[in-house]
Amino acid sequence: MRYPVVAGRFYPNDEKALTKEIESCFTHNIGPGMPGECRNERRLEAVIAPHAGYKASGMNAAHVYKEIAEDGLPDVYVVIGPDHYGIQYDAVLCGEPYVTPLGACKVHDETIKRLRKTIPDDVNAHKLDHSVEAQIPFIQYIDPDAHIVPIIMGDQSQECAEFLSNAVSEACSGYDHIVIASSDLSHYVPKDTAFSEGKEVMEKVCGRDVPGMYDSVYGQRITICGYGPMAVAMMTRYSGAKLLKYSDSYDSLGVERNSVVGYASAAFYR
Repeated sequence: MRYPVVAGRFYPNDEKALTKEIESCFTHNIGPGMPGECRNERRLEAVIAPHAGYKASGMNAAHVYKEIAEDGLPDVYVVIGPDHYGIQYDAVLCGEPYVTPLGACKVHDETIKRLRKTIPDDVNAHKLDHSVEAQIPFIQYIDPDAHIVPIIMGDQSQECAEFLSNAVSEACSGYDHIVIASSDLSHYVPKDTAFSEGKEVMEKVCGRDVPGMYDSVYGQRITICGYGPMAVAMMTRYSGAKLLKYSDSYDSLGVERNSVVGYASAAFYR
């Protein structure tokens, strides 16, 4: 089992309190409202969602999970997050269930088995990082029987993103899957700066301009933590993309206007 590291900090360490917190993210004034009836269309190929504490970014992430719940539930959720702690791998799987206060979220064994041929599987590399973990309670809320494939990227280069995109596509062959790219945007900059940087990057993202996205991040030293996972989402076979919500920590917390973290939720459709 991969046990939670940010329960009690990023989100409540109690099942009832966590459920209430997630629902408050949907109903918040910058949230999307509670999920409606499922259309069972399954048009979503990939999404981007933030991974900060729920009181800061949960209402932004809720836009993604409302979209998934209404579009239809996949067989496999491939959750890709950036490394925050200096792991030794370019990319690493976790073949053990992720435990949260909502229970143990199962992994998709067959996809994990296929990916092990090219990507190492090490639960210890996942034990400290929150980038995947922050997505799991939302997934469990909309899909109590979800099966995940958790991946952390230590190397967020375009080359590694291309390798990972191909590996995931091959491993998920025969299964209906969605890629969830876990990323926050600019970190601890003035609100206006966060908005302008976020706008530039998300225009590249929604325009399917992978090299342009990397040029913006590297050239302007934009402090996006998950641009590698975002690139993997951009490399899926989608026909259209949409920015669901942009917000920042001042919008949700009402403090530190001159030092905010930006958040974006986006969806990529077949």
